[in-house]
Amino acid sequence: MTTRVALVGGSGKLGSIIREVVDGMDGFEVVAVLGSSSDLAELDGADLVIDASTPAVSIDVVRAAIERGAQVLVGTSGWSAERVALVRPLVEAAGTGAVFIPNFSLGSVLGTALAAAAARFFPSVEIVETHRDTKIDSPSGTAVRTAELIAAARETPVDAPFVDQRARGQQVASVPVHSLRRPGVVARQETILSGPGESLSLVHDTIDPAAAYAPGIRIAVEAATGVRGVVVGLENFIDIGIGTPRPAAAEPVDDGATVAGQAARATGA
Repeated sequence: MTTRVALVGGSGKLGSIIREVVDGMDGFEVVAVLGSSSDLAELDGADLVIDASTPAVSIDVVRAAIERGAQVLVGTSGWSAERVALVRPLVEAAGTGAVFIPNFSLGSVLGTALAAAAARFFPSVEIVETHRDTKIDSPSGTAVRTAELIAAARETPVDAPFVDQRARGQQVASVPVHSLRRPGVVARQETILSGPGESLSLVHDTIDPAAAYAPGIRIAVEAATGVRGVVVGLENFIDIGIGTPRPAAAEPVDDGATVAGQAARATGA
């Protein structure tokens, strides 16, 4: 049986990579590719909707897919735990599945898992993430996910002095996150864990997105067809040999709500 796939954002950087990967997979057929001017009615008839759009429209895509009873795979950035909580009841009521992947890179997933595993041994943790200057959202979805897993692994918030100062970054789950947007880079994340007399830095660099993301995309696409309920993170479908903590269920935050202050949890990653 062939799984009919509708791809939203298929002309973008990530969408183009996803399209090439899915076209090469047995048992999957891309039946619709939606762009910024497309009507979401074009999702009709799809078994699996893959969203690689933009943070502003992603939630509408997910809701439209759920309403049609389709499985959903979301690669769009901007889905913090609070935002995922907005659609969780819809997914459960529909009896379908929605998979949210902050990063398709296996190296990035491993780096995040290592950071979460190490976080309980260090009182101070900060994240510096760097992306190309055309990335419209910050912090990145990967940084938000890393911070959420770090918080889930700890019994207390991280030590983060002077967070009332804007230069100290945005706190996500008590972890200061600093976002750099500059030309000449694809993606880089450094998690810095510090304690008395020592520091541990975990760095992941994306050099070739197509090569880095393809294995994870294949894993996620195949897994998304059989998921029920909401699943966040590629680590749920691979055995990386490191126990990954599960964040507590977040309360929904209205998509249009304004979150003030540097200490706010991120709602648009």
